[in-house]
Amino acid sequence: METPLLNRSIVSLFFLFIIIFQPSFSAEQCNPKDKRVLLRMKRALKNPSVLDSWDPSTDCCNEWNSVTCNHETHRVNSLTISGGLQGQIPRQIGDLSFLETLVLLKHRNLGGSIPPTISRLKRLSYLTISSTNISGPIPNFLGQMRRLRSIDLSYNALSGPIPSSLALIPNLTSLHLNRNKLTGPIPASFGQFSGSDFDLHLSHNQLSGRIPASLGNKLDFNDVNLSRNRLEGDASFLFGRRKRIRALDLSRNMLQFELSKVRFPRTLTWLDLNHNRINGTLPAGLTKLNFQMLNVSYNRLCGSIPLGGELQRLGYTSYFHNSCLCGAPLGGCK
Repeated sequence: METPLLNRSIVSLFFLFIIIFQPSFSAEQCNPKDKRVLLRMKRALKNPSVLDSWDPSTDCCNEWNSVTCNHETHRVNSLTISGGLQGQIPRQIGDLSFLETLVLLKHRNLGGSIPPTISRLKRLSYLTISSTNISGPIPNFLGQMRRLRSIDLSYNALSGPIPSSLALIPNLTSLHLNRNKLTGPIPASFGQFSGSDFDLHLSHNQLSGRIPASLGNKLDFNDVNLSRNRLEGDASFLFGRRKRIRALDLSRNMLQFELSKVRFPRTLTWLDLNHNRINGTLPAGLTKLNFQMLNVSYNRLCGSIPLGGELQRLGYTSYFHNSCLCGAPLGGCK
Protein backbone atom coordinates (compact mmCIF):
# COMPACT_ATOMS: atom_id res chain seq x y z
CA MET A 1 0.00 0.00 0.00
CA GLU A 2 1.34 3.41 -1.06
CA THR A 3 2.02 5.81 1.75
CA PRO A 4 1.25 9.58 1.69
CA LEU A 5 5.02 10.19 1.85
CA LEU A 6 5.55 8.15 -1.32
CA ASN A 7 2.76 10.01 -3.12
CA ARG A 8 4.28 13.35 -2.17
CA SER A 9 7.66 12.15 -3.47
CA ILE A 10 6.16 11.19 -6.83
CA VAL A 11 4.42 14.55 -7.17
CA SER A 12 7.64 16.37 -6.22
CA LEU A 13 9.62 14.41 -8.80
CA PHE A 14 6.99 15.22 -11.46
CA PHE A 15 7.20 18.96 -10.83
CA LEU A 16 11.01 18.77 -10.70
CA PHE A 17 10.94 17.10 -14.13
CA ILE A 18 8.77 19.89 -15.53
CA ILE A 19 11.04 22.59 -14.08
CA ILE A 20 14.18 20.94 -15.48
CA PHE A 21 12.86 20.30 -18.98
CA GLN A 22 10.58 23.34 -19.43
CA PRO A 23 13.31 25.44 -21.10
CA SER A 24 13.75 22.83 -23.82
CA PHE A 25 10.03 22.94 -24.62
CA SER A 26 9.99 26.73 -25.05
CA ALA A 27 13.54 27.19 -26.38
CA GLU A 28 13.82 29.63 -29.26
CA GLN A 29 14.20 27.93 -32.63
CA CYS A 30 15.49 30.94 -34.58
CA ASN A 31 19.16 30.69 -35.48
CA PRO A 32 21.00 33.51 -33.62
CA LYS A 33 22.98 34.56 -36.68
CA ASP A 34 19.86 34.81 -38.85
CA LYS A 35 18.09 36.78 -36.15
CA ARG A 36 20.93 39.32 -35.94
CA VAL A 37 20.87 39.74 -39.72
CA LEU A 38 17.11 40.32 -39.78
CA LEU A 39 17.31 42.90 -36.99
CA ARG A 40 20.10 44.73 -38.86
CA MET A 41 17.89 44.77 -41.94
CA LYS A 42 15.02 46.18 -39.91
CA ARG A 43 17.23 49.01 -38.61
CA ALA A 44 18.55 49.73 -42.11
CA LEU A 45 14.94 50.07 -43.28
CA LYS A 46 14.18 52.57 -40.45
CA ASN A 47 12.00 50.14 -38.46
CA PRO A 48 8.92 50.09 -40.74
CA SER A 49 5.57 49.19 -39.20
CA VAL A 50 5.23 46.16 -41.48
CA LEU A 51 8.10 44.64 -39.47
CA ASP A 52 6.72 45.48 -36.01
CA SER A 53 6.51 41.79 -35.15
CA TRP A 54 10.31 41.54 -35.47
CA ASP A 55 10.82 41.84 -31.73
CA PRO A 56 14.30 40.86 -30.43
CA SER A 57 12.71 39.14 -27.44
CA THR A 58 10.60 36.74 -29.55
CA ASP A 59 11.30 33.77 -31.80
CA CYS A 60 11.81 34.82 -35.42
CA CYS A 61 10.78 31.38 -36.72
CA ASN A 62 7.41 31.24 -34.98
CA GLU A 63 6.40 34.80 -34.10
CA TRP A 64 7.74 37.09 -36.84
CA ASN A 65 5.61 37.97 -39.83
CA SER A 66 7.08 37.42 -43.31
CA VAL A 67 9.72 34.96 -42.03
CA THR A 68 9.74 31.18 -42.50
CA CYS A 69 12.33 28.73 -41.19
CA ASN A 70 13.29 25.22 -42.17
CA HIS A 71 11.67 22.78 -39.74
CA GLU A 72 14.83 20.76 -39.27
CA THR A 73 17.69 23.26 -39.43
CA HIS A 74 15.69 26.25 -38.09
CA ARG A 75 17.54 28.47 -40.56
CA VAL A 76 15.55 31.24 -42.25
CA ASN A 77 14.71 29.92 -45.72
CA SER A 78 11.95 32.29 -46.86
CA LEU A 79 11.43 36.04 -46.60
CA THR A 80 8.20 37.42 -48.07
CA ILE A 81 7.40 41.07 -47.37
CA SER A 82 4.45 42.81 -49.07
CA GLY A 83 3.92 46.57 -48.81
CA GLY A 84 5.35 49.15 -46.45
CA LEU A 85 9.11 49.26 -47.11
CA GLN A 86 10.98 52.38 -48.16
CA GLY A 87 14.60 53.30 -48.74
CA GLN A 88 16.79 50.66 -50.36
CA ILE A 89 17.10 46.89 -50.15
CA PRO A 90 19.51 46.35 -47.23
CA ARG A 91 22.87 44.87 -48.20
CA GLN A 92 22.63 42.61 -45.12
CA ILE A 93 20.10 40.46 -47.00
CA GLY A 94 23.04 38.63 -48.54
CA ASP A 95 23.94 37.26 -45.09
CA LEU A 96 20.81 35.05 -44.95
CA SER A 97 22.85 32.21 -46.37
CA PHE A 98 20.06 29.58 -46.21
CA LEU A 99 17.46 31.71 -48.00
CA GLU A 100 15.58 29.86 -50.75
CA THR A 101 12.71 32.29 -51.40
CA LEU A 102 12.89 36.09 -51.45
CA VAL A 103 9.77 38.12 -52.21
CA LEU A 104 9.64 41.93 -51.98
CA LEU A 105 6.29 42.96 -53.42
CA LYS A 106 4.42 46.28 -53.75
CA HIS A 107 6.88 48.67 -52.14
CA ARG A 108 6.51 51.85 -54.21
CA ASN A 109 8.92 53.76 -51.96
CA LEU A 110 11.65 51.15 -52.19
CA GLY A 111 14.31 52.41 -54.60
CA GLY A 112 17.98 52.15 -55.41
CA SER A 113 19.48 49.23 -57.28
CA ILE A 114 19.49 45.48 -56.66
CA PRO A 115 22.34 45.00 -54.15
CA PRO A 116 25.26 42.83 -55.25
CA THR A 117 25.17 41.01 -51.91
CA ILE A 118 22.16 39.04 -53.23
CA SER A 119 24.71 37.08 -55.27
CA ARG A 120 25.80 35.41 -52.01
CA LEU A 121 22.43 33.67 -51.67
CA LYS A 122 23.64 30.42 -53.23
CA ARG A 123 20.52 28.46 -52.21
CA LEU A 124 18.02 30.96 -53.67
CA SER A 125 15.40 29.35 -55.94
CA TYR A 126 12.66 32.00 -56.14
CA LEU A 127 13.45 35.70 -56.51
CA THR A 128 10.64 38.26 -56.72
CA ILE A 129 11.25 42.00 -56.53
CA SER A 130 8.11 43.43 -58.12
CA SER A 131 6.04 46.62 -58.05
CA THR A 132 8.79 48.74 -56.50
CA ASN A 133 10.82 51.76 -57.62
CA ILE A 134 14.02 49.71 -57.98
CA SER A 135 16.12 51.10 -60.84
CA GLY A 136 19.44 50.53 -62.57
CA PRO A 137 20.44 47.52 -64.64
CA ILE A 138 19.47 43.89 -64.23
CA PRO A 139 22.61 42.54 -62.52
CA ASN A 140 24.80 40.13 -64.45
CA PHE A 141 25.40 38.08 -61.31
CA LEU A 142 21.90 36.59 -61.55
CA GLY A 143 23.21 34.37 -64.34
CA GLN A 144 25.63 32.81 -61.85
CA MET A 145 22.92 31.87 -59.32
CA ARG A 146 22.51 28.31 -60.50
CA ARG A 147 19.61 27.26 -58.27
CA LEU A 148 17.19 29.93 -59.43
CA ARG A 149 13.95 28.53 -60.82
CA SER A 150 11.94 31.75 -61.04
CA ILE A 151 12.92 35.41 -61.49
CA ASP A 152 10.24 38.10 -61.29
CA LEU A 153 11.53 41.67 -61.61
CA SER A 154 8.34 43.05 -63.14
CA TYR A 155 6.74 46.46 -62.54
CA ASN A 156 9.94 48.28 -61.57
CA ALA A 157 12.11 50.99 -63.15
CA LEU A 158 14.96 48.78 -64.34
CA SER A 159 16.80 50.01 -67.43
CA GLY A 160 19.53 48.99 -69.85
CA PRO A 161 19.93 45.71 -71.74
CA ILE A 162 18.81 42.26 -70.67
CA PRO A 163 21.85 40.17 -69.64
CA SER A 164 22.34 37.22 -71.99
CA SER A 165 23.78 35.25 -69.06
CA LEU A 166 20.27 34.63 -67.68
CA ALA A 167 19.95 31.81 -70.22
CA LEU A 168 22.77 29.96 -68.42
CA ILE A 169 20.65 29.26 -65.33
CA PRO A 170 19.99 25.51 -65.76
CA ASN A 171 16.65 25.10 -63.94
CA LEU A 172 15.02 28.46 -64.68
CA THR A 173 11.39 28.02 -65.76
CA SER A 174 9.98 31.53 -65.34
CA LEU A 175 11.42 34.94 -66.24
CA HIS A 176 9.24 38.03 -65.78
CA LEU A 177 10.92 41.32 -66.71
CA ASN A 178 7.77 43.05 -67.95
CA ARG A 179 6.87 46.69 -67.27
CA ASN A 180 10.32 48.17 -66.88
CA LYS A 181 12.42 50.49 -69.06
CA LEU A 182 14.63 47.86 -70.65
CA THR A 183 16.25 48.60 -74.00
CA GLY A 184 18.19 46.80 -76.71
CA PRO A 185 17.47 43.43 -78.33
CA ILE A 186 16.18 40.21 -76.85
CA PRO A 187 19.35 38.14 -76.27
CA ALA A 188 19.89 35.38 -78.84
CA SER A 189 20.89 33.12 -75.93
CA PHE A 190 17.24 33.01 -74.79
CA GLY A 191 16.65 30.14 -77.16
CA GLN A 192 18.91 28.06 -74.92
CA PHE A 193 16.77 28.03 -71.79
CA SER A 194 16.79 24.44 -70.59
CA GLY A 195 13.84 24.62 -68.17
CA SER A 196 10.60 23.07 -69.41
CA ASP A 197 7.16 24.75 -69.66
CA PHE A 198 8.95 28.08 -69.71
CA ASP A 199 7.18 31.40 -69.06
CA LEU A 200 8.86 34.43 -70.68
CA HIS A 201 7.36 37.88 -70.06
CA LEU A 202 9.21 40.88 -71.54
CA SER A 203 6.23 43.11 -72.35
CA HIS A 204 5.89 46.87 -71.77
CA ASN A 205 9.54 47.76 -72.26
CA GLN A 206 11.50 49.51 -75.01
CA LEU A 207 13.09 46.42 -76.56
CA SER A 208 13.99 46.77 -80.22
CA GLY A 209 15.32 44.83 -83.19
CA ARG A 210 14.31 41.43 -84.43
CA ILE A 211 13.13 38.55 -82.27
CA PRO A 212 16.09 36.14 -82.32
CA ALA A 213 15.42 33.09 -84.48
CA SER A 214 16.92 30.94 -81.70
CA LEU A 215 13.66 31.30 -79.75
CA GLY A 216 12.08 29.12 -82.40
CA ASN A 217 14.34 26.24 -81.40
CA LYS A 218 12.72 25.86 -78.00
CA LEU A 219 9.70 23.59 -78.25
CA ASP A 220 8.34 23.89 -74.72
CA PHE A 221 7.65 27.55 -74.11
CA ASN A 222 4.40 27.73 -72.17
CA ASP A 223 3.54 31.44 -72.01
CA VAL A 224 5.40 34.12 -74.02
CA ASN A 225 4.53 37.82 -73.82
CA LEU A 226 6.64 40.22 -75.90
CA SER A 227 3.93 42.85 -76.36
CA ARG A 228 4.30 46.63 -76.32
CA ASN A 229 7.90 46.89 -77.42
CA ARG A 230 9.57 48.02 -80.65
CA LEU A 231 10.24 44.60 -82.13
CA GLU A 232 10.24 44.16 -85.88
CA GLY A 233 10.60 41.56 -88.59
CA ASP A 234 9.54 37.92 -88.60
CA ALA A 235 7.99 36.00 -85.70
CA SER A 236 6.50 33.05 -87.59
CA PHE A 237 9.21 30.73 -86.23
CA LEU A 238 7.63 30.96 -82.78
CA PHE A 239 4.79 28.79 -84.12
CA GLY A 240 4.87 25.21 -85.34
CA ARG A 241 2.89 22.03 -84.88
CA ARG A 242 5.53 20.45 -82.66
CA LYS A 243 5.53 23.37 -80.21
CA ARG A 244 3.68 23.18 -76.90
CA ILE A 245 3.08 26.88 -76.37
CA ARG A 246 -0.22 27.77 -74.69
CA ALA A 247 -0.25 31.59 -74.81
CA LEU A 248 1.55 34.02 -77.12
CA ASP A 249 1.20 37.82 -77.04
CA LEU A 250 3.12 39.77 -79.70
CA SER A 251 0.76 42.74 -79.83
CA ARG A 252 1.74 46.38 -80.37
CA ASN A 253 5.08 45.89 -82.09
CA MET A 254 6.19 46.34 -85.70
CA LEU A 255 6.28 42.68 -86.67
CA GLN A 256 5.81 41.75 -90.30
CA PHE A 257 5.27 38.24 -91.67
CA GLU A 258 2.72 36.27 -93.65
CA LEU A 259 0.20 34.58 -91.40
CA SER A 260 -1.12 32.33 -94.17
CA LYS A 261 1.93 30.05 -93.97
CA VAL A 262 1.93 29.62 -90.19
CA ARG A 263 1.18 26.21 -88.68
CA PHE A 264 -0.23 26.46 -85.19
CA PRO A 265 0.40 24.14 -82.21
CA ARG A 266 -2.71 22.39 -80.93
CA THR A 267 -1.95 23.60 -77.40
CA LEU A 268 -2.44 27.27 -78.32
CA THR A 269 -5.43 28.85 -76.55
CA TRP A 270 -4.38 32.52 -76.34
CA LEU A 271 -3.03 34.51 -79.31
CA ASP A 272 -2.75 38.29 -79.51
CA LEU A 273 -1.19 39.81 -82.65
CA ASN A 274 -2.99 43.16 -82.72
CA HIS A 275 -1.29 46.38 -83.89
CA ASN A 276 1.45 44.91 -86.09
CA ARG A 277 2.08 44.74 -89.85
CA ILE A 278 1.10 41.12 -90.41
CA ASN A 279 -0.26 40.22 -93.85
CA GLY A 280 -1.80 37.27 -95.65
CA THR A 281 -4.98 35.40 -94.81
CA LEU A 282 -6.22 33.59 -91.71
CA PRO A 283 -5.28 29.89 -92.01
CA ALA A 284 -8.10 27.34 -91.83
CA GLY A 285 -6.11 25.59 -89.11
CA LEU A 286 -7.29 28.23 -86.64
CA THR A 287 -10.72 26.57 -86.58
CA LYS A 288 -9.21 23.50 -84.91
CA LEU A 289 -7.96 25.39 -81.88
CA ASN A 290 -9.86 25.93 -78.64
CA PHE A 291 -9.24 29.66 -78.30
CA GLN A 292 -10.01 31.49 -75.10
CA MET A 293 -8.69 34.67 -76.72
CA LEU A 294 -7.70 35.63 -80.29
CA ASN A 295 -6.95 39.14 -81.54
CA VAL A 296 -5.53 39.88 -85.00
CA SER A 297 -6.95 43.40 -85.30
CA TYR A 298 -5.03 46.38 -86.67
CA ASN A 299 -2.93 44.44 -89.17
CA ARG A 300 -2.86 44.03 -92.96
CA LEU A 301 -4.81 40.79 -93.30
CA CYS A 302 -7.13 40.00 -96.20
CA GLY A 303 -9.56 37.33 -97.29
CA SER A 304 -12.43 35.63 -95.53
CA ILE A 305 -12.43 34.53 -91.92
CA PRO A 306 -12.60 30.69 -91.88
CA LEU A 307 -15.86 29.27 -90.59
CA GLY A 308 -15.84 26.99 -87.58
CA GLY A 309 -14.28 26.46 -84.18
CA GLU A 310 -14.25 29.52 -81.97
CA LEU A 311 -13.58 32.08 -84.70
CA GLN A 312 -17.11 33.49 -85.03
CA ARG A 313 -17.78 33.45 -81.29
CA LEU A 314 -14.81 35.73 -80.58
CA GLY A 315 -16.52 38.81 -81.97
CA TYR A 316 -15.96 41.79 -84.22
CA THR A 317 -13.14 43.47 -82.28
CA SER A 318 -10.88 40.44 -82.71
CA TYR A 319 -10.64 41.15 -86.46
CA PHE A 320 -11.44 44.78 -87.26
CA HIS A 321 -9.07 47.36 -88.78
CA ASN A 322 -7.39 45.05 -91.28
CA SER A 323 -6.80 45.74 -94.97
CA CYS A 324 -9.56 43.60 -96.44
CA LEU A 325 -10.55 40.91 -93.93
CA CYS A 326 -14.18 39.90 -94.29
CA GLY A 327 -16.81 37.37 -93.27
CA ALA A 328 -18.53 36.70 -89.96
CA PRO A 329 -18.30 38.29 -87.47
CA LEU A 330 -17.22 41.12 -89.82
CA GLY A 331 -19.22 42.19 -92.83
CA GLY A 332 -19.78 39.87 -95.74
CA CYS A 333 -17.14 39.40 -98.42
CA LYS A 334 -17.80 41.10 -101.76
